[in-house]
Amino acid sequence: MKKWMSWILTVCLLASAPLKAFAQENAPELQTPHAAVMEVSTGELLYEKEADARVHPASVTKIMTILLTFEALEKGEISLEDAVITSARAKSMGGSQVFLEEGEVQTVETLLKCIIIASGNDASVAMAEHISSTEEAFVERMNEEAQRLGMVNTHFADCCGLTESAEHYTSAKDVAIMSRELLYRFPQVTEYSDIWMEDITHETRQGSSTFTLTNTNKLLRSYEGCDGLKTGSTSLAKFCLSATARRDGIRLISVVLGAPDSKTRFSEAGSLLSHGFSMCSLYYDEDMGNPGTARVRGGKAELVDLAYEDEFSYLSTSGEDFTEIEKELFVEENLDAPVKEGQQAGKLVYTLNGKQIGEVPVLTAASVEKADYAWCLDTVFDAWFL
Repeated sequence: MKKWMSWILTVCLLASAPLKAFAQENAPELQTPHAAVMEVSTGELLYEKEADARVHPASVTKIMTILLTFEALEKGEISLEDAVITSARAKSMGGSQVFLEEGEVQTVETLLKCIIIASGNDASVAMAEHISSTEEAFVERMNEEAQRLGMVNTHFADCCGLTESAEHYTSAKDVAIMSRELLYRFPQVTEYSDIWMEDITHETRQGSSTFTLTNTNKLLRSYEGCDGLKTGSTSLAKFCLSATARRDGIRLISVVLGAPDSKTRFSEAGSLLSHGFSMCSLYYDEDMGNPGTARVRGGKAELVDLAYEDEFSYLSTSGEDFTEIEKELFVEENLDAPVKEGQQAGKLVYTLNGKQIGEVPVLTAASVEKADYAWCLDTVFDAWFL
């Protein structure tokens, strides 16, 4: 099995080598020192330039803060309507802010907007404290998530990127990885990141006042299909951006870190998106069909329903003809009881011009217990006398 898996991996790497070579050779020339382009549905890295170098990310850090906020919402740890009280520490944050006052109450949803649209450092710390009690505890959670995602060149020291600590760093590839995780798992984030301007209301002891959130991502208005994601800039990090756009069902992420100025940051991120889209076409199997059933040997049921583990998509960067894609279903003739729900019972294999391009596991949709003596006796009795 190990030799077989090694062979498959080698074939995949060899097949992807011309793709990446083409992407590198035909990419636009960049002033930005660190960059990456990734396709979201597959996680395919289409282009990279010094993408593993450890650099300061500035407010692009907040992508992880946003990701953990959506995870907390998913787990029911918090809700969008939760009231969040601004601490003195959150209020004291400098840099980009939305000017929260100590003791001011805002909802989780409002703070999300403040973080995503206006890159509020004060809002980021308030959110971190709401989720994990302290920013330090939240940062531990950020680093655990980075490790889980395989972000090997990342370590966080704060939740907003304001720090100048040498222990706060990431890479263009790692930013693409966490951006992809956010967009893939929580696509609703673009409902916030696509907002250009929105007012929030400050209710404090000094009274009520309106503050306008203005999006820091200029690509929203200059690049077709762009609907996110996060900017960042400090004197240490220079100008950074993780931008995302969707065209013809394909969503890409373009990361630039360390651009010399803001104009270059946006123009080069846009150029990389265009380069990615010019290369890509994406196949989705919209009609996978029903995998049917499998026979069960020695179980309390003769058949068990089957289901596909996931949908299938295939990213092409060489103009392949998707009408030539063929698929074949392989299912085990018999499964021995007991059968556990989610047990693999086969696979749906996709080929293009005789070459396998992917597969989807076929799983059991229910459990089947093993037939014991008492059950068999009852079954015989029912068949004869009922």
